[in-house]
Amino acid sequence: MVISMGNILDIIVRSVVSLVVLFLITELMGKKQISQLNLFDYIIGISIGSIAASLSVDDSINYIDGALAIVVYGLFATLVSFVTAKSIVLRRFFIGTPLVLMEDGKILYKHLKKGKIDINDFLQTARENGYYDISQLNCSILEPSGKISFLPKSKYMPATPNDHKIKVSEGGLVSNLIIDGNIMKNNLKNIGKDESWLLTRLKKMGYSTIEDILLVICDNKEQLTVYLKKEDIEGTAVFE
Repeated sequence: MVISMGNILDIIVRSVVSLVVLFLITELMGKKQISQLNLFDYIIGISIGSIAASLSVDDSINYIDGALAIVVYGLFATLVSFVTAKSIVLRRFFIGTPLVLMEDGKILYKHLKKGKIDINDFLQTARENGYYDISQLNCSILEPSGKISFLPKSKYMPATPNDHKIKVSEGGLVSNLIIDGNIMKNNLKNIGKDESWLLTRLKKMGYSTIEDILLVICDNKEQLTVYLKKEDIEGTAVFE
């Protein structure tokens, strides 16, 4: 297929037009689209990007038609942003609401499932935020943007030891010994323990079966923290 100079110039002009329209619409919609992408913003962003890309390379699309489609999406997003600022009901419908995943040191297993958050994803995000031992966390929230925020317990607040000149020992890494009722054999091996040791410790703590255990972590002092799948009448996970 031979591309003529006319086609090349047409693609360049189309690309410039789409970029200019995108820039103007982004300015109209505000920086919220960049910094706080929720589900609705994500859909709008993908749609506008797809239209802009098609406008750049598809010569069957009229300039005005493509630009008008981008403007319509942009204006609709701006309108939604305006009405959601005025109405809580509409804000919840279009943007969503935060979902508490952890409260008072308890993992809310029901909310993990509702937010479609796997326990491994939760642990990974906690580590990425500097929390290798989730027993140090007080609460965690799944934001409408899809990000997970964490609040440590007061005694683990970063500024507290420094402000009071308190010497603290290094916590070290923790090991996940059970995840979703499955024993992590490699993790046990890494800390020099076996399944018999783990099951014996759990039995002494009152856990005769591991099927209902969501997570077991072991710190560098061999202290176990157990989170259960079992939910109480308020829907919160039991913390032992």
